[in-house]
Amino acid sequence: MAIVLALVELILVATLVHSGLLARESVSAYSYSPVYHVEHADNSDSSNYDPSPQATYSFDDNYLAERWGVTKIEAPQAWQITRGEQSIMVAVLDTGINKDSLNLADRVVAEVNFTGSPTSEDLYGHGTHMAGTIVAIAPECRLMNVKVADDMGRCEPTVVARGIIWAVDHGARVINMSLAMIASTNLEEAVDYAWRQGAIIIVAAGNKGGSEPSYPAYYTNCLAVAGTNKNNSLALLSSHGDWVDVAAPGFNIYSELPQNQYGYKTGTSAAGAHVSGIAALVFSIAEDSNSNGSVNDEVRWAIENSCTPIAADGVGQGLVNAFQAVTAVVS
Repeated sequence: MAIVLALVELILVATLVHSGLLARESVSAYSYSPVYHVEHADNSDSSNYDPSPQATYSFDDNYLAERWGVTKIEAPQAWQITRGEQSIMVAVLDTGINKDSLNLADRVVAEVNFTGSPTSEDLYGHGTHMAGTIVAIAPECRLMNVKVADDMGRCEPTVVARGIIWAVDHGARVINMSLAMIASTNLEEAVDYAWRQGAIIIVAAGNKGGSEPSYPAYYTNCLAVAGTNKNNSLALLSSHGDWVDVAAPGFNIYSELPQNQYGYKTGTSAAGAHVSGIAALVFSIAEDSNSNGSVNDEVRWAIENSCTPIAADGVGQGLVNAFQAVTAVVS
C-alpha cells in the first residue's frame, strides 16, 4: 500500500499530531477542466486554523511578520530582480486548490482531477496551503491544480505518476509534490520524464523524523527538501539524511486554507512549497547557459549552490535563499 501526505486539522497551536493514512490501490477516472482566464501518511503535517479572512497580498510589515518563511529566504530582496512571470506555471500535485481564495482565484490557469472526488477543489485543506505559499514567494507565476490526492489526503504512486506526466505535457515548469509514498517504478519513470522535458521537481522530504529515504524525494531527478524552524534548526519531525538536497522553512507556516481562511502548518510540505516558489522566480530569468535545450538544470544548480549552510545534519546544501538564487543566474 502506498502512503501519502495526511494532515490532522487542529485548533490548538500547541497540539501536534503525527498520523498516517493508507492509499487505495485502485486508479480512479479523471476529468480535465481548462480554466485559462489568464490573468501523506508518514508525511503528515500539523495544522491550525485562523478563522479570519485576510486581505489580498500586500507586502508590508504585517504581511512579512505573518509569513516568516518569506522573509527568512530573502524573497523580498529577490523581488527587486524578479517577481516571476505569468508564463511560468507551477503544478501543485496535491489535494486540490480552493479557488475561492482571493489570492489564488486568478492564478489557477488549468486543473485536472485524477481522483474519485467529484471536484478538483481542495476539501482537505492541504493543496491550497501549498499554493498560497508558492504564490506568496513568486506572485507573478501561475498555477496548475493537479489533484492526485483524494478528499481524505490519500493517493497512490500510479496516480501521482499520471499527474506528473499530465502537468509536464500541459506546460508546467515547476512541479511541487508535498507528499510521500513507497518507491514505484512508474513514479520514478514519470519523474525522469519530467526532468527530460525541462521541468524541475520539488518534493517534501517527509515527516518521519529520521533518515529513512522517502519517495519520490529520494529519486535523483527530484530536489528533496527538509524543513527548518525560525532558528535554522531542523523542524519538528522533518526527515533528513544524505539523500536530502536542501532545507527551507517548515515550521508554523502561515498560508491560505479553503473557504477563504488562513492558518498555520508545520511539516516538510510547506518547506517544499517555499522551494517551488524560488524555482518559479529563478525560471523567469534563467538562461540555457550550457546549450542543452533546457534551463531546469541551471535552476536547480542556482537553488542548491546559493544555500546558506546551517548547523543541522542531513539538510544537503543548507537553507535556500531566493535572493542569492536569482542573483546566481544573472551574474
